[in-house]
Amino acid sequence: MSALRKIIHADCDCFYASIEMRDNPSLVGKPIAVGGSPERRGVIATCNYDAREFGVHSALPSATARKRCPQLIIIHPDMEKYRIASQQVHEIFQKYTDIIEPLSSMKPT
Repeated sequence: MSALRKIIHADCDCFYASIEMRDNPSLVGKPIAVGGSPERRGVIATCNYDAREFGVHSALPSATARKRCPQLIIIHPDMEKYRIASQQVHEIFQKYTDIIEPLSSMKPT
C-alpha cells in the first residue's frame, strides 16, 4: 500500500483585513478595506466580505470604493504586522510538512 498524499490549500483571502479584525474586534461585521487614502489616489489592497457586498474589491481605487460603500472603513496597511502573522501561519504549516508552496509576496524570510 502506498502512502496517502494529502494536499491542503489554505486560501488566505482578505488576509490583511482579517488581521485587522483580529486585532480590533469592533471592526467585525463592518465593511472594512486595507489600502490607501481615497483623497490621495489610494487603491484597495484587500477588503472583507462585508465590503465585497457593496462591490468593493482589491485594486479598486479607494475613492470609488468609498462611493460604492460610504460607510467603508479604510485602514492604512501595516505590512510588518501582516508579515509577522504570515510567518506564524507558515510556522503552523511547517509543523506538518516541509513542502510548502507559498503564492504571495508575504513569504517569511
